[in-house]
Amino acid sequence: MIMSSNRAPSLGKFAELVASATNWLNNDAKKNTSYYLNRNAQKLEEDVLKALRASSQGTDFANSIEKISGQKFPDIVAGKFYGVEVKSSKDDKWLSLGGSANESTRVDNVGRVFLIFGKLVEPVEFRSRPYEACLSEVVATHYPRYKINMNLKNGETIFDKMNTTYDALRTLDNPVGEIVKYYKGQLKPGESLWWIDSSSTEEENVTASMTVRLWSTLSEREKQGFTTSLYTLFPEILSTTSNKKYGRAVLWLASRHGVVDAAFRDKFSAGGKVTIVTQSGAFENLPQVFSHIQSSALEIQVLLNSTHKRLLSEMWGVSTIESDRLLQWIDLVAMNHQAEKYNCAEVLKAIFEMSI
Repeated sequence: MIMSSNRAPSLGKFAELVASATNWLNNDAKKNTSYYLNRNAQKLEEDVLKALRASSQGTDFANSIEKISGQKFPDIVAGKFYGVEVKSSKDDKWLSLGGSANESTRVDNVGRVFLIFGKLVEPVEFRSRPYEACLSEVVATHYPRYKINMNLKNGETIFDKMNTTYDALRTLDNPVGEIVKYYKGQLKPGESLWWIDSSSTEEENVTASMTVRLWSTLSEREKQGFTTSLYTLFPEILSTTSNKKYGRAVLWLASRHGVVDAAFRDKFSAGGKVTIVTQSGAFENLPQVFSHIQSSALEIQVLLNSTHKRLLSEMWGVSTIESDRLLQWIDLVAMNHQAEKYNCAEVLKAIFEMSI
């Protein structure tokens, strides 16, 4: 972190300082190309510090810029309100990853941030722009981060796409939630926003697995847990009419949990008939899937009652989660599962009466 103790200069003067430092870096790179080709992201902060100090002489920022340790955003703070983020690239592109979209490490009181970007390949070149003017998208690593594009045209930032401003978004209590809502609104049929849920609290937050596993390698406990979740979150799995009933479930299992199953369909459509015995009586010649639900009935009830209503609403495609979640789930399943020889809702109600 580099910080200036001088709080008096205007934004215009700070913009001039950034432009001057950028020119200083470009001139120095022409004379010392090999030096910059061997710099990395951390060392480049020292070079930007040197450029800012040199450029600040004779200005209101003279003798006020110093480096401060710590993983903060931005890398350089000038006075109370301005900052500079330092980024670099080792290929011939003006692209990089920016900071966290949540900006939880942002230095207090910093309102405007500029970006100094170094392209550390021949010919070495530096550019600077207002930070928000080169943020094109939000992408996910371990957490949603901005994507930097120094060639981004005016009107093409992520904020333009969301019909908001950088300052309006970053000052929200949950900026990531708004970003997720935007991207979900852009999804096409068969697509999934894998990297994070739109939940607003830490307890609700769901992120993607960093590894990929085959279903066959899971423990029996894991298999049971995922199967319960699939029944609970995706009522259409039991559809008797849709040929796309497994699509969302497959995407969820793979993208959110990194689990791939080549025989996914068999778990819910295996042949054969079963008889289900409940307190209300016996139901004969039912698909095997009802036996699976019966064996998971208690777990399904627990998950129904413990899942945040926002997530259930999103997964079920409904605007309201009713007080009796189990009955609402049964109605959704029955709406998808229509059979001539038995009443799906009646069977499910009998199964869950037995589990209570």
